[in-house]
Amino acid sequence: MNCISLLTDFGLKDGNVGVMKGVIWGIAPSVQISDLSHDIAPQDILEAAFVLGRAALYFPAGTIHLVVVDPGVGTDRRAIAARIGPYQFVGPDNGVVTRLVRHAVDKKWSREVVHLDKPQYWLPEVSHVFHGRDIFAPVAAHLARGVPLKDVGTPMEDPVLLALPEPTKSKGVIFGEVIYIDHFGSLITNIKSSDIQDGKAVSVEIKGENVNGLANTFGQQPAGSLIALFSSTGDLILSVVNGSASQRLGGRIGDQVKVTHSR
Repeated sequence: MNCISLLTDFGLKDGNVGVMKGVIWGIAPSVQISDLSHDIAPQDILEAAFVLGRAALYFPAGTIHLVVVDPGVGTDRRAIAARIGPYQFVGPDNGVVTRLVRHAVDKKWSREVVHLDKPQYWLPEVSHVFHGRDIFAPVAAHLARGVPLKDVGTPMEDPVLLALPEPTKSKGVIFGEVIYIDHFGSLITNIKSSDIQDGKAVSVEIKGENVNGLANTFGQQPAGSLIALFSSTGDLILSVVNGSASQRLGGRIGDQVKVTHSR
């Protein structure tokens, strides 16, 4: 049985997520649907790309990742579907798939992308403002039923990919930045565990505050402590024990983080 994951910026108030599920089940009644998140900040493509990239690999092979964070809906931005290693993707061609493509490069997966230009796989009437319902959901459902990728669109070679910020290194110092703020107010950076040679022999500086050494988990320090540690996916994060680093520091996306190796 196939699975479709849903990632949107719709929230749950207006019923849009439920409508998309209804369209999917109308075409593929037995498909399983996983709500990855519907709390992406409105129109935040970078945030959607981060959440998809962090979560996608934990789904079973064959999963179709359906993403609708689409500030360009109704414009000339393309609608696409892709096979990326063992997964498929359906959504707007605006870069939300960037981190999943990076996984493909790292793992040497093959991939193919098509432009969704076959209306027979859409709903009969297409709104200018809800392609999630009228194009993306039905295409994902048809793929889940076994329709080949090549049948739902025309092959293309140039999907939009985002220019993601990368950490830089100079003389034992790593400069990175905050790329995501999670539900708990933790500041997630673009520095990975693989970037740091000795996990304990470092200091981390952000917005004028220094953290000496890395914790292994949140409960190692008293409540209210600012700590640095690696997330479950190996990202360096700044957290406040039983609190919010974002609120304490006034943290924002793009804030610089400096990691210094002790001598």
